Amino acid sequence: MAKKSPGYECTSCGHRVSKWVGRCPSCGEWGTVVEAAPSPLAAVASLGSAGSAGSAGSAARSGRVAGLTPTAAARRVTDIDPGSADHRPSGIGELDRVLGGGVVPGSAVLLAGEPGVGKSTLLLEVANRWARLGRSVLYLTAEESVGQVRHRADRTGALSDNLYLAAENDLETALGQIDQVRPELVIVDSLQTLHATGVEGVAGGVAQTRAVAATLTTFAKSSGIPVLLVGHVTKEGAVAGPRTVEHLVDVVLQFEGDRHSALRFLRGQKNRFGSTDEVGCFEQTAEGIREVEDPSGLFLHQRDQPVSGTAVAVLMDGRRAMVGEIQTLALESTQHNPRRVVTGIDANRVAMVLAVLAQRCKLNMMDREVYAATVGGMKIVEPAADLATALALASTVKGRPLPSGLVAVGEVGLGGEVRRVPDLRFRLAEAARLGFTVAVVPRATNTVDQANPRGLRVIPVETLSEALATFHLNATADRTGEEDA
Repeated sequence: MAKKSPGYECTSCGHRVSKWVGRCPSCGEWGTVVEAAPSPLAAVASLGSAGSAGSAGSAARSGRVAGLTPTAAARRVTDIDPGSADHRPSGIGELDRVLGGGVVPGSAVLLAGEPGVGKSTLLLEVANRWARLGRSVLYLTAEESVGQVRHRADRTGALSDNLYLAAENDLETALGQIDQVRPELVIVDSLQTLHATGVEGVAGGVAQTRAVAATLTTFAKSSGIPVLLVGHVTKEGAVAGPRTVEHLVDVVLQFEGDRHSALRFLRGQKNRFGSTDEVGCFEQTAEGIREVEDPSGLFLHQRDQPVSGTAVAVLMDGRRAMVGEIQTLALESTQHNPRRVVTGIDANRVAMVLAVLAQRCKLNMMDREVYAATVGGMKIVEPAADLATALALASTVKGRPLPSGLVAVGEVGLGGEVRRVPDLRFRLAEAARLGFTVAVVPRATNTVDQANPRGLRVIPVETLSEALATFHLNATADRTGEEDA
């Protein structure tokens, strides 16, 4: 009987091929296709089809597969203690917000981010807060020496007798350090720099990264000790290594920030113990990472007198409402193609708003240089800022500032209509909390008919032209008469 050729499987995405190839045809990864191990069911089936004698052959012919004795008997779901997976506060409120309440015992959390964004500084602060609560923590560094980590701990004030440091590159030695200290929290910095003995490839390779992640995740589940892992990212911003790593861990967090801004955002991409809609805000300082519980103040410019060309919008980042200021300029230009400079806002949305203002509201700025930017390095990606952008552009063209204490929320359509946006109730509540007194919102929303926040007057508008006319910013408004008024 001819011998059946073995199959091959991609260790990154699981795609199977009949012969070995250097690059996986499914995910495009190089060097991830290895010979697939035969499954036990296939082995038993092959014994049965070959007519083998003995108990294995008779089991295959009868359709039964022999199994191994389980290490732990199955229990009723009602017999399992629900408190075994309760969240334990880490001491950092913004991190606990994203995790869903804190760190779950036995969980594996992966923190990814670009180089220099502050991943190690954040986790060192986590270790400090955890240790100050009277719980032991082991910080395993494979990228730095213990002296370097101690120097950063001196600078950030992360010194505690319950915080242990160890510099290890070998996975087995790192597990030995954990066995000696027996901490209540383990931090590994980083996943791609640990080397697993007996696994082919260099540290950071596909096979090594998968083996290290699988070993540490299994250790967390079996010991009940939570493990926080630092992960590198690729040029595209994805977690480096095979996709299997993100499937193995319980939580995947992304630490984001602009090198020209001190603001950092922590977002959840996967969370088995909570929602992924929460966002944590931090500020990178010379003394380390600082929590920002109210980030709206960073995106507003405090001034005594209103200035034309500025408007305030309320944006949702996950479940968090944040107020941001949009500033615009529109200058007359003699160039054939006037400049369009946009910072912090989607340039396509700004171009669309300019087209709607020209076609539907008769405010043509196509022959002007247009500049639009946000304050404090805020990045706006949702269309709920369209109305504020349009009001700011009309304000700079007419030379008339918008009233103080005004916020605008709404999406602008190509027909000039102002469309409804989600979570308007939370946006208005945030605006009222910060002291704003007037809000321009879409008319087609149920929130307008409900009780509005105290101290906030809501002006519903149906079209962009109606919104401009409300503040005398439409094309027919007389600028001189407005200034006299």
